[in-house]
Amino acid sequence: MDEPTDVPVYVPAKPVRFVDQLRAFIRFRQLSYQTEKTYIHWILNYIRFHRRAHPLDMNESHVEEWLTHLANSRHNSVGTQKVALNAVVFLYRQFLRRPLKNLDFQNAKVNQRIPTVLSTAEAKQLIGASSQPYRLMFALMYGSGLRQAECLSLRLLDIDIDNQILTVRHGKGRKDRTTVLPESLIHDIRQQAKLVATVHERDLDSGLGEVFLPDALARKYPSAASQTKWQYLFPSSKPGACPRTGVVRRHHLHATAVTKHLRKCLRTTGIAKHVTCHTFRHSFATRLLEQGYDLRTIQSLLGHTDLKTTEIYTHVVKSGKLGVISPFDAVREDFACYA
Repeated sequence: MDEPTDVPVYVPAKPVRFVDQLRAFIRFRQLSYQTEKTYIHWILNYIRFHRRAHPLDMNESHVEEWLTHLANSRHNSVGTQKVALNAVVFLYRQFLRRPLKNLDFQNAKVNQRIPTVLSTAEAKQLIGASSQPYRLMFALMYGSGLRQAECLSLRLLDIDIDNQILTVRHGKGRKDRTTVLPESLIHDIRQQAKLVATVHERDLDSGLGEVFLPDALARKYPSAASQTKWQYLFPSSKPGACPRTGVVRRHHLHATAVTKHLRKCLRTTGIAKHVTCHTFRHSFATRLLEQGYDLRTIQSLLGHTDLKTTEIYTHVVKSGKLGVISPFDAVREDFACYA
């Protein structure tokens, strides 16, 4: 079984290796594990680009050369280059206590892309072509605006059926938020919750039944890991060893399994668009805009920090429905071949 992607890798209590020391520092600063993975990735990329030189043996010119390389040779986007810059600035300013000064590098070219959005018919096709539990997952991403990782990380206690609310915990930026739970999915969610409870009972009978909890929660609620309400809504098919501790637990489904199933459904339906799990989230936001909901409401449901991030969906709506009648539509009846 693939290792879970949201369980932090093991770091010794007294780390010696540079990367382990950096990981320990990031965790001390209480940054999210996704941020840790991203920063480690780009910092290692920076070090390898300069033939594994130690960051303390490098200076601003080395950082500038690397960032320019990302823009000119790797053709990375503006967003990707900014993430890489944030990672290396964190390395020098926070970890090494040697802030970078007056960086001068080639910026990546601005290339604003409008997100791919599924029509209502296409979303219905894709979801209908999937099988459980993936059908429920796709429906939640489309109906609640969840990111793939947020959907995978849902636990039973995050679902408030009576109030039709989903609670997203430790979303992007370590923020919690609430979003809408589609009424039409309540039956399927209850069925999935029953399945989770049955699997959990079986695990308990086998001497297992613990689920991964972040360190702070595990210390605060030592018995919580064995409680049904803390179990994942979408558990993996079998338990596996935790990469940090070696403890055998049942984690949630792996992201690659979800991606593979989505690709299979795309082949089945013949939808030619470039669709990923995130496309369901884009489609959720676009549908809400079309229905007249204001940007602030959509921003809150999506968990965007900056309203500008949400505003991109106004371009999606405009590009699909400009309110302009094509000249050809006015003369269409004159062409028998289009009748």
